[in-house]
Amino acid sequence: MAKRLETRTTSSRRRAAMVFLYLLLAILMSSIGLVHGQFLPNTPSVMENGSHVSALYLMGDSSVDCGKNSLFYPLLRRNLSLLPCNGSDSTLLPHLLAQKMGLPNSQPFNSQNGSIEGLIKGVNYGSAHATIISPSSQSHSSFNQQLRQVYETFQLLQLQLGQDIAQDFIKSSMFYLSFGKDDYVDLFLRNSSGVMLKYSGQEFARILVNQMVHAIRTLYDANVRKIISTGILPLGSTPRVVWEWYNSTAIHHGMGCVEEINELVLQYNTLLNEHIVELNVELPDAKIIFCDVYQGMMEVITNPTLFGFRDTKNACCGLGLHGAEIGCVSAETACDQSSAHVWWDLYNPTQALNSLLADSAWSGHPLPGICRPITVQELVSTSHLTGVPSK
Repeated sequence: MAKRLETRTTSSRRRAAMVFLYLLLAILMSSIGLVHGQFLPNTPSVMENGSHVSALYLMGDSSVDCGKNSLFYPLLRRNLSLLPCNGSDSTLLPHLLAQKMGLPNSQPFNSQNGSIEGLIKGVNYGSAHATIISPSSQSHSSFNQQLRQVYETFQLLQLQLGQDIAQDFIKSSMFYLSFGKDDYVDLFLRNSSGVMLKYSGQEFARILVNQMVHAIRTLYDANVRKIISTGILPLGSTPRVVWEWYNSTAIHHGMGCVEEINELVLQYNTLLNEHIVELNVELPDAKIIFCDVYQGMMEVITNPTLFGFRDTKNACCGLGLHGAEIGCVSAETACDQSSAHVWWDLYNPTQALNSLLADSAWSGHPLPGICRPITVQELVSTSHLTGVPSK
């Protein structure tokens, strides 16, 4: 009898141990994800909403960052806005697109602690007032500095995930690039880079675009296969440029009229789009799209009431003529209805305008042809294994 009891007790202990192991395994499985059959710490499903994108990584200027990535941003911005977006990064175009992809907001690079959990959720390398040409101030990350930060991230992914898994994860992720605006701001209003005396408008655009193409090739060599590259918004129509022109300040900088500034910006956008077309032919397994925010915004500025806007000239948050003499220094100085304004501050659009651009970039409606050769939704649904959209 004692032997039977001992046998039953041992058997019960074994079953309890097995149950414990199964529970432990279930807990471990719930805390990690699978990317193409490989173990990987928890990430959003690559099949959510038909998405084949594991994470979104952002590079750029104030179009992707509200100042969180710029050290001592409020102390160094002088006459620029302390609040270059109304609320938070979540009001900006790439973050609105991330929501449509079912992905979390990409967190600032400066907030990362090197943990794999943070890196695989996407990273925002962008920095308000970042430029393609090396900046005259060290208060923000330049184009090349952001590229170095990307490589640091890739190295950490490879160290913690292993070469093969990291490469596959990078290939299934997406990069969003938005640069150039602040290079032209410097050129027209401050000439801090000193290039105005050296190059024509076309030559300056070519310099910037060549750098962008170099970045895309560099990302491709690192196994990135899905890239969104945006053009520059209509800088000549921004409240600050209009204010500078009316106050004749721009004349002393050699700046032309508003239409001439927009023409120079168009040269950059056209050239970048042409190079992206060529890259898609040269790199057939890559999917690179150009999103023309200039085209979309000019359509709204030309027909504002058609899209629910009433004010196309004045900044919602700012002081002085057109709200552009001094930038947005506090949310308390903002207008009551930002949704009626195209412009939030000196150079940046409102959340309402960004939402309209996000809808159009995603689906092609209500502003068709913003992104080409395909929409962001089609890009997201494209498997990096097949290179074609999912049915």
